[in-house]
Amino acid sequence: MPHNDNRIDARDWSLLVVLSILWGGSFFFNGAGLRELPPLTLVFLRVALGAAILLPLLRIRGISFPKGLIGWRPFFTIGLLNNVIPFSLIAIGQTFIPSGLASILNATTPLFTVIVMAAAGEETLQMRRLAGVALGLVGVIILRGWGVEASTGQGLGILLCLGGALSYGFAALAARRLLKGAAPLGTATFQLMASTLMMAIVAAAMEQPWHLAMPGPTTWLAVLGLAGLSTALAYIVFFQILQRSGATNVMLVTLLIPVTAILLGWLVLGEPISMCEIAGAIVIGSALLVIDGRALRLSRRVA
Repeated sequence: MPHNDNRIDARDWSLLVVLSILWGGSFFFNGAGLRELPPLTLVFLRVALGAAILLPLLRIRGISFPKGLIGWRPFFTIGLLNNVIPFSLIAIGQTFIPSGLASILNATTPLFTVIVMAAAGEETLQMRRLAGVALGLVGVIILRGWGVEASTGQGLGILLCLGGALSYGFAALAARRLLKGAAPLGTATFQLMASTLMMAIVAAAMEQPWHLAMPGPTTWLAVLGLAGLSTALAYIVFFQILQRSGATNVMLVTLLIPVTAILLGWLVLGEPISMCEIAGAIVIGSALLVIDGRALRLSRRVA
């Protein structure tokens, strides 16, 4: 990994745009798939097919499977925090709120990550990060809307998506402590395999998918897009940027995901775009720039 996380070249900027489309598209694919599939079943199909797509790459790269329960334990932990909990909460949340709003709430992930890392003693909570967290929370409040009474279902959907973002923060902490030196492709595949086993149990107990009617071709296309593009391919692009430009730069994708998801939801699903969503997205994006430190460095250069 590069020593300087502040540099990013034109190629990685292009990859960031591609990654934002892949991950932003997950909210669109969720919205389309949830029209015929219950959320937990959709998540199970996402992780199972995603793992199946990545498995052949392990053989090509010569990466061995973990040995025994001790070897698999970290991947079950990461799979639970990085896939099972957030994917499920976000998918359920999207049964109450539009995909665009869900993607904006997901953009709070770095805010929660900052708090979790500081609370665990992994990183110092700097003043600019405190300011960024506060600004991001203001953005979430703006998303909720001042003086607008949302239904109970909408409020629940917002809380579920924020819970998913919080889970990603704990996943980052667990990955730092449990996966030092692990191969990125192996980590992605093994966590998806572990998630598949867990989601099979949860979906079977809660939704009994074998009793469901066979979904139509549009739903299956959404599932394939979710698993192949927004999960398997997205992981490959993500780890490529991570290795070339570092963690700080790859985090910038969260600035682009809400815009991508809102546009996809508007263009394809016909979901409306409210002024609160636009204003909230701008404030959250500004918060991420403050956390990253780029806004401060830019202002110093201008001055």
